[in-house]
Amino acid sequence: MDSLLNFTDHVVLITGAGSGFGRLLATGLAHRGAKLVLSDINEASLNSVKNELESVTDVVSIAGNIVDESLNKALVDAALEKFGRLDIAVNNAGIAHTPAPVHEMTEAIMDSQFGVNVKGVMFGMKYQIPAMLTQKKGHVLNVSSLAGLGGAPKGAAYAAAKHAVAGITRTAAVEYGRKNVRVNAICPFYSPTNILNVDGYNTPEAQAQLGQGSPMKRLGEPQEIVNTMMLMLSPGNSYMNGQTIAVDGGVTAW
Repeated sequence: MDSLLNFTDHVVLITGAGSGFGRLLATGLAHRGAKLVLSDINEASLNSVKNELESVTDVVSIAGNIVDESLNKALVDAALEKFGRLDIAVNNAGIAHTPAPVHEMTEAIMDSQFGVNVKGVMFGMKYQIPAMLTQKKGHVLNVSSLAGLGGAPKGAAYAAAKHAVAGITRTAAVEYGRKNVRVNAICPFYSPTNILNVDGYNTPEAQAQLGQGSPMKRLGEPQEIVNTMMLMLSPGNSYMNGQTIAVDGGVTAW
């Protein structure tokens, strides 16, 4: 196995692990030696992932809503109790909203976006980082979005939340870099995962239209995004800190 992608005995916590990027990442890391602590709001999907990967590696799973601070604490506690450490945390859980212009944004949309997409990251890091400080090493990867780097027409609440993720990432990177705890974010373009299963995005026609916004004229495949996540998490990638990496088929080159 290539040493750059050898995660043998690394303990990795992944939220939103029941589907999409989270499931693919858990699978890829398991086959590269990582031990896993997984969470998802969908207990059936989470159990499916756990059952699939238990023959490959050690897996702990806890279902629940990542908005709840107590779940974030429980996940880190489980990592420390089962494995004695936490090397990597991937705050991946996220949701989108039905497309609508700014003047149609509602309090419910704002609350849900900042609940899952921002609280889920902030509360995750609140417990992940102290565990890493204790062992004097660790890496947090937050899943932001290309909408966290620029405008997102008809996605204002989502964009605001993902900009917040980028801001949290950069702030934490500065606060903890000297302690050898690094924090980065990945910012993907649209990708056909469950996050697009909302009215306005959930048809082949709508997704094909979204893909036209990239110079490559297509959406990013989930595995393509996860391949970049694995490169960012590579044990050999030890000096990257505070970065928000766009994986967008060239959108930001325009």
